[in-house]
Amino acid sequence: MTDATADARRANFPAHYPAHVALWSRPEGERAGSPLIVLFHGYGSNEADLMGLAGYLPEEFTVVSLRAPQTLAPGAYQWFPLMAAQDFTMDSVEAATEYVLAWLDGVREQHTSVTLLGFSMGVAMATSLVRRRPDDFAAVVGLSGFAIDPAAAGEKDYEYFRDTELDGTVPMFWGRDQADPVITADKVEYTMGWVRSHVALTKVTYPGIGHGISGPELAHVKEFLELSVLKG
Repeated sequence: MTDATADARRANFPAHYPAHVALWSRPEGERAGSPLIVLFHGYGSNEADLMGLAGYLPEEFTVVSLRAPQTLAPGAYQWFPLMAAQDFTMDSVEAATEYVLAWLDGVREQHTSVTLLGFSMGVAMATSLVRRRPDDFAAVVGLSGFAIDPAAAGEKDYEYFRDTELDGTVPMFWGRDQADPVITADKVEYTMGWVRSHVALTKVTYPGIGHGISGPELAHVKEFLELSVLKG
């Protein structure tokens, strides 16, 4: 698929999705000049789900949580279909990525940097964003999630992700339980190979948290952000 073909197809994406919905940790008048961290919720959740994390992150950050564009049920949303679903395609991943980037482009100028934090499917969203725009983000945090393997969706020569431009300099924190019952082994295996090749990885495992987030993990995330973004 050429960039021209992909760009032509993505021109229709905004018509498929609603207006962006986001929750902010600060009023609009108090955001300018602060580093921004964007939260991406998991499958079947919504923008309110991760806002409880804001108090565990460094106070210098403005925190914003964005709602996924596809409705599953009242109060439940997805960024794109599950990879095991019949209607999953890389087109749907591209659509969600462009949806987020269109919103980000409207807010990023008032912030000193943009960091991405995702949980579960939200990690797939966060990593897709940095794979599309390798130079745009200060850091990535992935909690109990994965990066998408285009080959698993039948895309062998996939050009939308600019992985060749990710030279291992973008800091990424990846926290998970090795016994996570939700993220399948094939996704973990692919993600392990991808992070080792493309980002500056901090990987920590948390036995017993399952498909969740723990207090010690959040303490490590805070330290990671302080070192990699605020002092980086």
